[in-house]
Amino acid sequence: MTIDPWLVWLAIGLFTLFGITLSVIAARANKGTASDFFLAGRTTGSVVAGLSYAATTYSAYMLVVLTGLTYRGGIGALGFELIYFAGLSLLVIFAPRYWLAAKTYGFVSPAEMFGARFRDRRVARLMAGISIVFLLPYCTTQMAGIGLLLSGITDASFDLFQSVLVGAVLAVGWTLFAGLRSVAWTDAAQAALMVISALIALGFAVAGLGGFGSYLELTVENNPEWLEVPGPGLWSFGTFVALSLPWFFFAISNPQVAQRLFIVKDFRSMRNMILWVLGFGLIFTQIAIWWGFAALQVAPDLDNTSNASPALLISGLIPVPVVLLLVVGILAAAISTLNSIALTMGALIARDFGPRRAFNDRTQIFTGRIVVVLVIVFASYFALQSADIVDQLAALSSAGLMVMVPTIIGAFFWSRSTHQGALWSMSGGALVAVYLALVQGVSVFNPLLVGSVAAVSAGLFIGVSLITKPNPDAIDFAKELGPELAKHRAW
Repeated sequence: MTIDPWLVWLAIGLFTLFGITLSVIAARANKGTASDFFLAGRTTGSVVAGLSYAATTYSAYMLVVLTGLTYRGGIGALGFELIYFAGLSLLVIFAPRYWLAAKTYGFVSPAEMFGARFRDRRVARLMAGISIVFLLPYCTTQMAGIGLLLSGITDASFDLFQSVLVGAVLAVGWTLFAGLRSVAWTDAAQAALMVISALIALGFAVAGLGGFGSYLELTVENNPEWLEVPGPGLWSFGTFVALSLPWFFFAISNPQVAQRLFIVKDFRSMRNMILWVLGFGLIFTQIAIWWGFAALQVAPDLDNTSNASPALLISGLIPVPVVLLLVVGILAAAISTLNSIALTMGALIARDFGPRRAFNDRTQIFTGRIVVVLVIVFASYFALQSADIVDQLAALSSAGLMVMVPTIIGAFFWSRSTHQGALWSMSGGALVAVYLALVQGVSVFNPLLVGSVAAVSAGLFIGVSLITKPNPDAIDFAKELGPELAKHRAW
């Protein structure tokens, strides 16, 4: 069974109309300040903030890539994703500090915060530059995911160009309308749509396989290796470490999700936001894993495991209206991640590269909008080119962003850390990542890559900080934020 393209266009059209309506309403609440455009005025409640965070981090990756990893490697995919879920526990420690520092000093971008902490704008610019380099290919993979999904369910009636065009237009439109407020509101709606449609579709798939008991029996009988550790061949201890370690630090190393910690209106909302994120993540992780095992029963001989999700959608087990609902949900997830990254990049450029005194609110917003358009255009172009260098950089994204982790941890917890340590750590780690991956050809599945990046970044940060002196006017976050953190009983 394939889905008629006109039905897909109709579903996308209705979804677009809904998103535009939300964006127009959001635009009316804008006040014209940079903080309002990039952070929704720091007035977002816990539900919207939590769902926006969830939609940004749990992208189309879940029902395309994670489902494919389950299809290919079995239960090991659950362990891999649970490492990321465990990494969300870092929010308990870091979210209060991110939120309080941003509120106290008026920070808009994460890089700006760390530049101010070390009183060296080079730290902010280097962090912003590294973020942009390693996040751009991640945007490209979101576009490719949209193309893979729409092409798979329509028997290639939807080509890559049409799919990328849909994603680009929606991402640009929703972001430019009202900045973060528009993105957050549409994110919240998209997150709800994604999890509800996935639950309904999974229910139909399991029912179509004879019910939950029959579904489990088929999995045990047909694919027993997929239920054993380490599985049928994809997972080994080294591969597991190589892929899991960067994901554990995702919550603090990726600026598009770290910036979400700036937007909540008060400390209580920030705490409740974490609960929403954890609840959503736990539910959606289980859905993606069960979805992968269902696809394995329906279409056991796929050459490209990324087609596992489309294969299940067109298997005939799931009613067409539910298929369309889930397709829109996955499309929404990809767009959510894409426009969130683009908006964060806009903030990084406007706040960290521009001359601050000359950049008033209006200029910063204009710069941010220009960057959003450029990011999405470049991501669209490279998605259409399928260039090898982009694929390699996409694989490097998580490992590359890890170079900022020692600086982030040190900024909050080590008063003796220095700007020189931050500069050497991030520069050295990034160069090692690029050299090993692009020059030596070390695979992202090889723990040598992520292990070397982590060791070099941490070693340089600690070593250089010990032999250099902090700027005398650097902000001691541990000291300055301590009383307020104690007041709120934050860890």
